[in-house]
Amino acid sequence: MTWFKKLFWIGAGLAAAGTLALFVRDELRTSRLQSALWHDLASDAHYSVETGASDAIRFPQTGPFDERLGYRQLPDFIERLQGQGYAVTRQARMSPRLLELQDYGLFAPYREKNQAGLILRDCRNDALLHMQVPRRVYQRFEDVPPLLVNALLFVEDRHLLDAQPPQRNPAIDPERFAKAALEQAQRAIGLGRTATGGSTLATQIEKYRHSPQGRTGSVREKLRQMASASLRAYQDGGDTQARRHQIVVDYLDTVPLAGRAGTGEVHGLGDGLWVWYGRDFDEINRLLAGGAEEEAPADEALLLRQAEAFKQALSLMIAQRRPSQHLLGDGAGLARLTDSYLRLMSEAGLITPALRDAALPLPLHLQPGLPPQPRPDFVQRKAATALRTHLSALLGVPRAYDLERLDLDADTSLDRVAQATAARVLASLRTPAAARAAGLIGPHMLDPGADPAPLTYSFTLFERGAQANLLRIQADSMDQPFDVNQGARLDLGSTAKLRTLVSYLEIVAVLHARWSGLSPAELSAQTPSPRDPLGMWARQYLLRAKDRSLAPMLEAAMERKYSANPGEAFFTGGGLHQFENFERSRNPSSMTVREGFKHSVNLVFIRLMRDLVRHHMFGGASDAERLLKDPTDARRRELLARFADREGAAFLARFHRKYQHLSSAQAETLLLRDLKPTAPRLASVLFTIDPEASDAGLDKFLARQLGHGPRSAGELRALRTTYAGLSLADRGYVARVHPLELWLVGFLRRHPDATLAEAVSASEKERQDTYAWLFKTRNKSAQDRRLRELLELDAFAQIHRSWQRQGYPFASLTPSYASAIGASGDRPAALAELMGIIVNDGLRLPTQRVGALHFARDTPYETRLEPRHASPVQVLPAEVTATVRRALFEVVDGGTARRLKGALVDANGRAIGIGGKTGTGDHRYERTGQGGRVISERKIDRSATFVFMLGERYFGTVMVYVHEPHAARYRFTSALPTQLLKSLGPQLLPVLQRDGCGGD
Repeated sequence: MTWFKKLFWIGAGLAAAGTLALFVRDELRTSRLQSALWHDLASDAHYSVETGASDAIRFPQTGPFDERLGYRQLPDFIERLQGQGYAVTRQARMSPRLLELQDYGLFAPYREKNQAGLILRDCRNDALLHMQVPRRVYQRFEDVPPLLVNALLFVEDRHLLDAQPPQRNPAIDPERFAKAALEQAQRAIGLGRTATGGSTLATQIEKYRHSPQGRTGSVREKLRQMASASLRAYQDGGDTQARRHQIVVDYLDTVPLAGRAGTGEVHGLGDGLWVWYGRDFDEINRLLAGGAEEEAPADEALLLRQAEAFKQALSLMIAQRRPSQHLLGDGAGLARLTDSYLRLMSEAGLITPALRDAALPLPLHLQPGLPPQPRPDFVQRKAATALRTHLSALLGVPRAYDLERLDLDADTSLDRVAQATAARVLASLRTPAAARAAGLIGPHMLDPGADPAPLTYSFTLFERGAQANLLRIQADSMDQPFDVNQGARLDLGSTAKLRTLVSYLEIVAVLHARWSGLSPAELSAQTPSPRDPLGMWARQYLLRAKDRSLAPMLEAAMERKYSANPGEAFFTGGGLHQFENFERSRNPSSMTVREGFKHSVNLVFIRLMRDLVRHHMFGGASDAERLLKDPTDARRRELLARFADREGAAFLARFHRKYQHLSSAQAETLLLRDLKPTAPRLASVLFTIDPEASDAGLDKFLARQLGHGPRSAGELRALRTTYAGLSLADRGYVARVHPLELWLVGFLRRHPDATLAEAVSASEKERQDTYAWLFKTRNKSAQDRRLRELLELDAFAQIHRSWQRQGYPFASLTPSYASAIGASGDRPAALAELMGIIVNDGLRLPTQRVGALHFARDTPYETRLEPRHASPVQVLPAEVTATVRRALFEVVDGGTARRLKGALVDANGRAIGIGGKTGTGDHRYERTGQGGRVISERKIDRSATFVFMLGERYFGTVMVYVHEPHAARYRFTSALPTQLLKSLGPQLLPVLQRDGCGGD
């Protein structure tokens, strides 16, 4: 009985094992069970895109593919954009099953993109920029030459496209998997050194797309790849034949093939052939389309071309296993492996002997560099470049390389056709014929025979929207990535008069708000400082006015008169300056602010700026008048200490430039070079630069400089006693050298690598000591002069804050009346922002360049964000901007831009109102000698600008610019940009006024 039971159980076990073996064999042959299982799991793993932010979404945590396309960073992008006024308007909702699978650690199953990249769309949804990475791909399986399909399967996955069973799981090759498992087990117990991989194409794709760093770091990671690939394979049903064909395409399109400077990471066979062999992808495919024929082509030259193409493609399929080793080395190992596979494929009947024999002798020449490429047309790409820069700042992605690889579709406000038209016209103006056709040759423009090629033309145009100012055109003719509209501080000349006029009228509006509600008696009791002309005038006007509303007061302010005489010298910016008018015929005139603005008269605006400065110095709550009169006012000492600190720092900067790269000996020689040597002077120098100098050191120093030392020890001691104990200021006085120069040479002797900032930080006490004489009350006149400089600085700081509210882009103004005529510089884009405030009745609307951002379209991570515009800010009173607009129209009606009067008409033939302000800037570097005499002069650049408004919809800037060494050859004025607008406007308006430009 016992034997019977044993036999029974043995038989039962063998039967069960046999049954299991048959089941496994059948499952491996048919994949029936796993197809049902995986399809059941995958069928409910889906997503939908709905309005608003999603509460059912997971973003990937790792994987080169997910990082490159931005899917992993999407939560950070969303948070950053929300902080800048964007809101999620549509987002993917993942099904519970899809969320569950990801929570288990599997990769999300969906139809992944082989190509993706940044797309910038214009206001009509046309593409301005369409980056696709990789660039060269197969769209369908039928596009892949059969020869390449056979080669890939032979190298990587020989049973992938087997017709039977139709339910075959592409994630598992039973033979390779069993062999790899056995070798891994032998290796684990020390019976084997190496183990082959069991990966199929499907699992390789999962690995290099989604696994950390694109690698298989553990058995668990391998199982995750296999499970994820299985889910993806059965998502559309049990029959995987179509999916297996797509795996071939996916692999060939996206396989990583190392990277190269100038192009970055290389993905896909198409890009790989171009980068590593310089081959045209379409040509390769044409050559190989018939390469699988049994008979060799009769044309031997054609056979050689086919053989070379096939060998290069095959080598890349082999190189993917160790791409950096094979493609960044000498290529010898790759060539041997490729030849070996050629022989094996011939033996397997996959290629003809003729193709094999033709390919074997051919060398594999990896290109040492990228193939020649056409130079980018920066003029045509300028707007796209500017938008990428803006988008880069929005997302916090500093590298253009990373930005262009994001799966991102961005709406912009630009008009592609208008942008291309403007860019084409500006680029054409490099030729004399085009410049002449545009009317740019003539007085105050280009001289006959002048070469227009060195000139840079810039044009920016905005359209008013209900919630934002919409950038429609941003173009310039500079054939470099640099954007002259936003990237430079330029002397734009008299366009600064527009900023000065706005500040002037803003002050009038403030005075009106302060005093217009007072009764005559209360107003009479107000006592503005006699040094505040604007306060005095405003009080008198309101006392006389019957209508105390703001608009007539602003018009009266425009009628205030100033002399245009250039004979007066102006003390401003710490020095005495004289200014000239462009038209000397204006010199004897006394004219209103309105006329001065209309004809751009410099001296009118120099004197107007002086009044603005004096108002900020002495008007309102300022108590500067008493400060200057009362020498005992405690605030004087505080301000004088500030002056000493500021001017001392300026001297230190000058001296640091002089000595910073010299050794101690060289610095000493330079310091003493212009010194008339005497014992007292030399002792003062030595005890400053070397406070620890001994008597012996002083004796040697004097002997070296004078040829002899002191006559006695008593004389030596007297020199030490007298000069070692002097203050820094007194030692500088004795030596006839600025005290801070003496101190800095000593400081650099002890700290040879000290920066200017370190020197300034260490010299706080010394700077105050140097100006100790200034704090004595007997020097009131000197004190007052310096106090007035500080009060002027504070006044310009207040004017600067006013300009900044109106979009001025820089951190400070040049503290000089010359800022009224352009000395502080500006940017065309910033002037356009000011014009936007003016045309929008004093409201600062946000500038919209980039609108909706659509990430990861057609993926489970799809997210769309749209800007939620901040409420407009009232920067200026509407009455002020209305007054300024009238003045701008007068500039065109009869002023410096009169050539534009009636130049543009609408579709009905009616003239479009044009207003604006002209400006010409001439940036020179002058060397001056004694008495301020100019020794030499160098013209650095010249610019001419027109900031404009067209009708009620459009505004912008047009500029012409030329830099040294060419600048000295040109004498053009703002007539040149106004003529350019006259020529360009009729070409642009019909394009701009087409229907369908969204974005508002």
